[in-house]
Amino acid sequence: RVEYDETPIAESLKILELQYNVEPKNALFELKGEKVSAFALEKNGLKINSDEVKESVRATLLGSKALSYQSKPLVFTITSSIVKPAVSLSQANTQGITELIGEGTSDYTHSIPGRIHNLLLASDKLHGTLIPKGAVFSYNDTVGEISARTGYQQAYVIVNGRTELGDGGGVCQTSTTLFRAAINTGLPITGWTAHAYRVGYYENDSKPGRDATVYSPSVDLKFRNDTPAAILIQVEKDIENMTLTYRFWGKKDDRKIMISDVSTSGALPAPPDRFQDDPTLKKGVTKQVDWAAGGLKAWFDYKVTKGSEVIQERTFVS
Repeated sequence: RVEYDETPIAESLKILELQYNVEPKNALFELKGEKVSAFALEKNGLKINSDEVKESVRATLLGSKALSYQSKPLVFTITSSIVKPAVSLSQANTQGITELIGEGTSDYTHSIPGRIHNLLLASDKLHGTLIPKGAVFSYNDTVGEISARTGYQQAYVIVNGRTELGDGGGVCQTSTTLFRAAINTGLPITGWTAHAYRVGYYENDSKPGRDATVYSPSVDLKFRNDTPAAILIQVEKDIENMTLTYRFWGKKDDRKIMISDVSTSGALPAPPDRFQDDPTLKKGVTKQVDWAAGGLKAWFDYKVTKGSEVIQERTFVS
């Protein structure tokens, strides 16, 4: 009769289980007021099939050819199985949100500290925003008052065609990122305004014309949620690489989105340098507050279809 000690096999498998087994994670979706305060997508777990290995060892060592293995090493392949979480995203919420439906990214490299502070603060206001099915999203209504009183710092803004310091300079980085996410999702844009002139930050990772300015209360970015479910905005701030990513979670339908490349025409050189007296500076000191940029006309086409029906079609001109 052949006998063997199972202890070293069980101990080896225990070590492998600690190395490779991963517990599944349930989806998380918690509403606090009108915002989602906690959100996480479900994650599958992994489990090695230890019982299967033990049975394979037993069958081999107690088999009819067991004695022929005395001087030969035995190799057993360990397989694994996916472990599904108990709660999926579709089960965790009542808003119909099941998947990622679109996203937008922008690069704010070369921004001054005040500008970075402002765009990160505005991003926090947008994170967790829930847009009900059929509702129109308003940037100004969602972010609220932008002033020193609400925590914003001074940074450069465009006022009457010139650059000057003002509370909340840089928040247009967030409206630009949001605009890109909205068109990449195929949503109808109901309120959009181009910047008065070219701003270098928005051309770090894009051609000119794919930006959106806001200036409460008159200039707003608006879009409608015409998807089959609510939309949840999730913000990813990569401070090291100076990028913003806004992800829209909801439910996809069969829409197809076509966004053309940017076309440009009528390029004009920047005007000569302009110097203005500033009595707050010491004599002989020059401070540069803006940088020369050439002008041009830029546009791109945006088209969304469902089957043979065109549900949106427009050209965005800057």
